[in-house]
Amino acid sequence: MIVGMHLSVAGRYSNAIAKAHSLGCNALQIFAQNPKGWSARSFAPGEVDEFRKLASDYGVEAIVIHTPYLINLASPNGRLVRNSRDAIRNSLERADILGAQYVATHIGSSRGRDLDDAIRAVSEGLDEILETRFASQLLLENTAGSGNIIGASFEELARIIEGSEFSDRLGVCLDTAHAYAAGYDVASGDGLERTVEEFDRHLRLERLKVIHTNDTRVALGSRIDRHWHIGQGSIGIDGFRRIAGHPVLTNLPFILETPVTEDGDDEKNLEAFRALFSMR
Repeated sequence: MIVGMHLSVAGRYSNAIAKAHSLGCNALQIFAQNPKGWSARSFAPGEVDEFRKLASDYGVEAIVIHTPYLINLASPNGRLVRNSRDAIRNSLERADILGAQYVATHIGSSRGRDLDDAIRAVSEGLDEILETRFASQLLLENTAGSGNIIGASFEELARIIEGSEFSDRLGVCLDTAHAYAAGYDVASGDGLERTVEEFDRHLRLERLKVIHTNDTRVALGSRIDRHWHIGQGSIGIDGFRRIAGHPVLTNLPFILETPVTEDGDDEKNLEAFRALFSMR
């Protein structure tokens, strides 16, 4: 199994690798720049080599970089779109420098803009970014679908990808909490099968590269993004047992983005999820 968590790079980037190792993880996700802004600090001397060496020494199999929360490729605000494109490009550049395999990004909100125009704008933005060929792969993350947020449905993600001239370079990161909130019943056996089948029909399963593994506090189809502890929310422990054991999903990297409400929560969530692999 390939299991990791979103971890902090505060101090030095290698601190995230060391923390992943201490948690027994062979995967991790990080922010490569300010998650709530556009700035990115320079790498300290020797920091990149240290990060790469520890990742190799500790047998890390998957590293994901998450773009900042401010990303909005669908906005009618030209400055925001330019900043978003630059931030995604910067994350891809840093992924290549650090040896990360994937960059996961949110898409943004149409903010009342016509959906067709917004989707077209996203595809055009991706084309501008991917004119440069990167070693890492850009993954579009599905959303819960609140407000005018784009990407809650597999059909919308497919339209964005198909509208790009670089569609062969784009993949998908599936967030379990977002999918459930968007109406995909990943909690039940039949619902999970329907979700996998619909993903394949619209996007093809080979595009699925990473699973953001989060329970949720909300009801099915509520379109609200509320991550929660593994097995303690609406998806539940049986739901995650089926997800962890599904033949299409089980060998993908699972990255937990569960909340920390008290000390030891990371360890508890990892323990709860790892236990499911022994139940397959």
